[in-house]
Amino acid sequence: MKIAVTRLAGKEKDDEELFASFGHTVKTVSPLVAELKPNIMQQFVIDANSGEFDAVFFTSAYAAEHIAPLLDRTASRKYRVIGIGPKTTETLRSYGLMAEMLSSYYSRDFVSYLGDWISGKRIGIPRADVPNKELLDSICDAGALAYEYRIYSLRASGVPLSLDGCDAVLFTSAKSFSDAVLPDMDGILPMAIGEITANAMKKAGVVPEVTGDGSLRGTLELIREKYE
Repeated sequence: MKIAVTRLAGKEKDDEELFASFGHTVKTVSPLVAELKPNIMQQFVIDANSGEFDAVFFTSAYAAEHIAPLLDRTASRKYRVIGIGPKTTETLRSYGLMAEMLSSYYSRDFVSYLGDWISGKRIGIPRADVPNKELLDSICDAGALAYEYRIYSLRASGVPLSLDGCDAVLFTSAKSFSDAVLPDMDGILPMAIGEITANAMKKAGVVPEVTGDGSLRGTLELIREKYE
C-alpha cells in the first residue's frame, strides 16, 4: 500500500526505510506546523541546569531534539531523564544524556513507571502547547509537583492533505486529525496510531480501519496482520 502519514515537516527521515521493510511506500503530509517559544525553552534549560527538578520527562522527540543539546551534562546526572518510547529516548541519548525509556507510548503511564519514587519529587516537562490534564493530575495525585513548560505550539497548516494515489492515511495524533483539512476520503483507508487518536476520529464520525499501539512500527505490524 501507499500510506500517507501525518508528520511535522522534517520528522520523516526514517519513515521510508521503515515502511519499505513492511512492503509499503510512504508519503508525508503535514497538517500541523510547530513553532518554538524561545523564552519558555530558555527558562526550562536554566531551571534544569540549576537543579530545580528531580526528573525531566520528554513526551516527544521534537522537544528532545531542541532541549537536549542545551542541557548541562554534569547537571543532568543529578536528575532522572525519561523519554517516551524509543525514538525520543534515542534522541536524548544521542546528545549524551543518560535517559531512561518509558516503553509505553502513552504519557498516562509515566507515574506508574516511576512508582513510589515519585512522591515528593519535582517533575519538569518540556512539551507542546497541547493540554494534557490527565498527565498533570496523575503526577499531583501521586504526591509530586509537575512543572510544565510549553516550549512549542502546534498550529494548523491550513493546507489540504495531498492524498492522491494513497491507499490509506495514518494519523499520528488526535490533533493531526482534528486540525487536518481533509480532501475526499472515498477509497482511502483511515488509520490511527493509537487509541487516543482513534477516539478523536470516532467522535468526528471517522472509524479507523486500524488502531495501532502508539508507535509507527507497532501500527505497521497490525496493518500486516490485517491485510496480509
